[in-house]
Order: sequence, then structure tokens, then C-alpha cells
Amino acid sequence: MPSSPLWFFFGQANKDRVACPRSSAEETKPKTVFVAGANGKTGKRIVSKLLADGFKVRAGVLDVAKARSNLPSSPNIEIIPADVTQGTNPLATSIGDADAVICATGFRYSLDVLAPWKVDYRGTLNLVEACRKNGIKRFVLISSILVNGAAWGQALNPAYLVLNAFGLTLIAKLQAENYVRSSGINYTIIRPGGLSEEKSDGNKKIDTLSSGSISRDLVADVAVESIDCDDASFKVVEIVAEPGAQNQSIAELFALIS
Repeated sequence: MPSSPLWFFFGQANKDRVACPRSSAEETKPKTVFVAGANGKTGKRIVSKLLADGFKVRAGVLDVAKARSNLPSSPNIEIIPADVTQGTNPLATSIGDADAVICATGFRYSLDVLAPWKVDYRGTLNLVEACRKNGIKRFVLISSILVNGAAWGQALNPAYLVLNAFGLTLIAKLQAENYVRSSGINYTIIRPGGLSEEKSDGNKKIDTLSSGSISRDLVADVAVESIDCDDASFKVVEIVAEPGAQNQSIAELFALIS
């Protein structure tokens, strides 16, 4: 297992989580992973990490032609059209016989203030239902670190206010998380801090409600590692990275979460 300069914040994130039994089938390493939002800034890193780790990838994108110029060229990748806002049945067709699904979608800023609810909420629900329709056993969701800020008394936190200013984005994401957690599918929900294009080389314990960032590359590492990690099952993790901290494997960090 690779080591990673991460700090996993846990406790509040997993409070009242749904506990579901695991089957032996869930412990089998998936051969094919469907990535929703594969052409996004984080999604394309997830695709690259999956390919590097020997997975086959079904890359779900809005614009296939654009994705072909942005995503790695490999015999193990299939780029397919997938719009999470279009409903369950089209998504089920796009997902096909994948063994696991990673959701790395996110709304695009526009004049439509309902965009977060169409993409981050309803889109995630559509994806979950498509997984259930296809019998997918593993689901990984990339969310955001401040989604539960209001419940923690941080509704007036400047970071929470800024991130939630457009269309109540964080509330939409939290509602989507709740749906995933109640779905019965073996899930891992990853709440990264502020996303950075730079690589991080360490971490330290900080106030995740007001600060903390992490590179998209590390988020991709955690997402891909979680697929095969038994200790990542049915867990919500918040992750940030800071220079100077001691490296620890992702598997070890997941194991720390009860």
C-alpha cells in the first residue's frame, strides 16, 4: 500500500452511519470501475490512478470528443457518454457491468441556481439507483469537507458561507450523502478539504471546519485505494494534507476509523 501525507478527521463524520453487513463478493478486487465526472479536474486524476493500478476504466463524461483529448490513451479505458441528470436508466446503460463506481461529479457555475441540486443531489441519487439496478456492490463518493458544517454549529463560518452561497451547494451535497448512506450499497464518502492542483507532502491536525487543503492527486489516491480496502467500507472520511507531516499508508488511516 502506498503511503500518503494525509490526515483523516473522524468521529463526527461517521456518527449515526448505517452499518451494513459485507458479503464475500465485496471483498473481491473489482476489475472495472465506472467513473462519473471522469473528465473533471479530480475525475481525470482518478482515471489515471485507476489505470496505473491495473483497473479497467469506464469513463463517464459529458463530451466524449473532448475527453479523448484529455484522458489517458489506454486499451483499458472506455470513454462513454454519461449525464447524471438524465435519469437512472441511461446511467445504468453507461455503467454496464462495472464492479465499482466512483462519483466525482460537480455542478458547473452558471445562471442556474438549481444546478447543485440537479447535479450534486439528484445526479448522485440517479447514480446510486443505477448502481442498485445493475447490482453494483461498491460506491465511492467525492463530497466536500464542510457539508455538515451547520450541524456542527458552523453555519456562520466564513468558509461555510462562501461554499454554500450558490444554490445551497453544501446542503445539496449533504442530502446526497445521506441518500448514499441509506442505500445499502457498500460506500465510502470522501470529504476533501480545499482542492489544490499542487502536490502535498505532509499533513498536520488542523481545524477542518475553517482551513485545510489537499491536492487532487491525493484525493484520487484515497478514492482508488478505498475500493479495495475493507476498512474503508461504510465510512465517511474528511481529508486534508499539510507539509511536514509524517507519511502513513491510506489503508492504515482507514483502519483508524471505527
